[in-house]
Parts: sequence; C-alpha cells; structure tokens
Amino acid sequence: MTEPRDDYFKIDPEPHLIGDMEHINHFPGVRMWWRAIDNIARPMVTGMPPEAFAGLEEWEMMKTADPQKLLAAMDKYGVDIACLLPESMMDTTGYTSRWVSNGEMAKVVESNPNRFMYQPNISPIKHKGVNNTIWELEYWVKEKGARIFKFYPPEDTYINDPDLWPFYKKAEELGIVLDIHTGFCWVPPGKSKHSLPIQLDDVARDFPGLKIVAFHMGYPYCDDLNMVAMGHPNVYVCLSLLVPWAICAPRKFATIIGEALRWVGPDKIIWGTDYAGFAFQMAQAVRGMRTFQIPEDMQKGYGYPAITDDDRRKIFGGNLAGLLGIDTRRRV
Repeated sequence: MTEPRDDYFKIDPEPHLIGDMEHINHFPGVRMWWRAIDNIARPMVTGMPPEAFAGLEEWEMMKTADPQKLLAAMDKYGVDIACLLPESMMDTTGYTSRWVSNGEMAKVVESNPNRFMYQPNISPIKHKGVNNTIWELEYWVKEKGARIFKFYPPEDTYINDPDLWPFYKKAEELGIVLDIHTGFCWVPPGKSKHSLPIQLDDVARDFPGLKIVAFHMGYPYCDDLNMVAMGHPNVYVCLSLLVPWAICAPRKFATIIGEALRWVGPDKIIWGTDYAGFAFQMAQAVRGMRTFQIPEDMQKGYGYPAITDDDRRKIFGGNLAGLLGIDTRRRV
C-alpha cells in the first residue's frame, strides 16, 4: 500500500528524542514512568480499526532512538520539519541526570538543518535555578538561533509560580515560542497539579507578548484551556498526542477539535505527533488530521463547524510557521 500524499506543509512541535535509557532504567522513577507508558497504550489504541495499520512496515512498530528512522517516518508521511525535543524528566532520576541533553539534540539538528529545528528543553526551570535557565535561554537564542523552547512543569513547579516571572519576561523579550505541557502529566512521577490549564491565565495576562503553545489541549481540561486561549490572543492550543483518536475514537476527537474550533478558531490550533520513537505515532497523527471530518449530527447538535481544507492547512503547519517566521514551502 502506497501512503497517500497531500500538499499540506507540516511542522511537528513535539517529536521527542528519548535517547539510550539503559543507563537510567534502574531508577525507581524511570520504572514508574515505563509502567505508565504501558498503560497509556490502552486509551491510545483501543478501538483502532484494523485498516489503521494498513501500509505500516515492521520498523514503524519498533521503538528506536535513531534520528534516521524519524527522518524516514517524516518522509513517508510528508512531515516537512520536526522541532526536536530532548526529554529532560529529571524527576525520574532523582534530579541526578537528564535523559537527553540539549547539546545532544543540537548534534542531530545540525546533521540536517533543513528538516530539523532546535527545540531546547529548558526544564526544570526552578529546580536548576531561574538565573541559570535564563542564561541557557539566551545562549540558545543568541548563539544558536533557536526560536522554540519546551517547558515541562510536572517535573518542576506550577506554571504560574511567581518565581518563574523573570524567565517568562526574558522569553517574551526574546520573542521565542514557548511550548508548555498542559493537563495531566500522563507519566508519573511528574505532578499533574503543576500543569493545569487555568494556571496559564496568569502567565498570559502578565506577558501578553509571550507566544505560548499549550500541548495536549490541556487534556482532560480541554474546556478550561479553550476558555484561556479564547481570552488571550497569545495562547495557542496544540492537538499533540490526541490526533490518533480521530481514527479510534472519532466522536471523542470530534468533541475535542469541535470545541477548539468554536472557542479558539482555526488560526490558533496547532497539530503535533508526540512522537516517542515509534513511527506509527506519526502515521496515525498525519492520517487522522488529513481526513477527519466532524460528523454532521455533531455539527448540527453542537454548533461545530466542518473542518475545511484551509483549516487543515493552518493546523498542520501554517499557524506554527507563522509564529516561528519560517517558509512554508514543502521540503518533502
């Protein structure tokens, strides 16, 4: 089966670099994390119809840390640019080490700068010191030209912790895009209470020029996130991780994207994969967004607008490209 092609420019803000975990798998926190990953598979694949696996090759179902496999998946599914995100997860190792450093991420990006972008993970901001984090932020912007960064509050502190205000101020001054995990953390020992969407309200109000992308739609608090994003022009919502539900739980996904379209609008919705080393994650995220349509009875019953071709173009890459100031000509 040949994978269908489309002409949507696609940029993925959440492809994770997991790295070689053999040297850290003995930590109790890492073991806890892996148990959660096993459980996450249930809601993500239950109900997936057999045809969803059509055309998948054996290597796509196998976890790998090889960037060349990521590139192969991007080529197969027409993803133009990946903003490579190195995992920190220092809470899983008792704050003794990161899973992947930003320097390791940079080596991969610099091997193919036309397809990969830097996305330094500046977490944990408070735990390693706000001043140290600001230094790191400025280094990546001024020395390397990074334009998009990740903050993972579950391993650190509340999104609206006042101690983070100097960091947010510097991020606003530098004009970067700040991706923030929102909603439940999904993978303990991270703390879900640190990343509730309503906490973004304080940050967006005090830093109206800071470009914020809220990962995972704040799930399961999607309504809260939509209301925050409705009120603040600088808050964007991101579908990363959830798009496969377009295939295995279509009415659930219709509610998620339908509410976002009603409250936030297609100009502030961003696609993403949450790729964690499995190419099939990218496959389902692309296939789901490429063809999904909200059922007519839900359009009529809930006021959800039909998804147009122009909406898909914006969600797949146009909106994030606009924030990052990058050319949307196809690379694939």
